[in-house]
Amino acid sequence: VRLYEILIAWRSTGKTPLITMYDFRQKIGVLETEYKRMYDFKKYVLDIALKQVNEHTDIIVKVEQHKTGRSITGFSFSFKQKKSATHSVESKRDPNTLDLFSKITDKQRHLFANKLSELPEMSKYSQGTESYQQFAVRIAAMLQDAEKFKELLPLLRKLGFQ
Repeated sequence: VRLYEILIAWRSTGKTPLITMYDFRQKIGVLETEYKRMYDFKKYVLDIALKQVNEHTDIIVKVEQHKTGRSITGFSFSFKQKKSATHSVESKRDPNTLDLFSKITDKQRHLFANKLSELPEMSKYSQGTESYQQFAVRIAAMLQDAEKFKELLPLLRKLGFQ
């Protein structure tokens, strides 16, 4: 949790500057007398903290150690946002499968959206200066919503939707 708080302070840049060992120990809350050997410090403090941040938060962290001679004098971290889970679920959807709520495939949805965009009855849904193509894209998105689909169903039937 403490490592995450340190990293998020640098969210806009995506990386931290060099944090000396003394400062890092203070920020993490590990005393100078604990984990004196670097092997122990990395194994019991740093690696565990990195693993927890990578598993349980919205960022993926990589650490870089800085040395003076043979001894490690500090660390810097780079991190990036994880890919959102909702985006991957959307891309796995088969476009030829009927939507559970609207009973329409993606191809049908776009076809009828293009036809609907040119109907005069749809003018109440248009937004000012948008083109027919932009309007059709917005209608296609509206057709994914079950409530809007029910609302537009009479017009869809007029255009030949079964």
